[in-house]
Amino acid sequence: MTQVGYFLFALLTLAVIASGIGVVYERHQGRVLFAELTRLTRERDEMNFEYGRLQLEQSTLAEPNRIEQVARGQLGMDAAPPAAVVIIRR
Repeated sequence: MTQVGYFLFALLTLAVIASGIGVVYERHQGRVLFAELTRLTRERDEMNFEYGRLQLEQSTLAEPNRIEQVARGQLGMDAAPPAAVVIIRR
């Protein structure tokens, strides 16, 4: 084998090794990214569940009967007598 032959053999050997390392690295990156995707999907699902629960809680707390109960019970508020109500029209 000539010197050029040894050089080409060494170059091709390095290219094969580099290619193999590249494949291993890319597979590892794929696994890491898949694990991250799985974690983020689970987190999204948990947040969607929490959002639905909060919407239900908000609709429950915003019901007029509930607001009136809190106003009367906790705040000591009462409806204004009809004589104290002033209607403003444009």
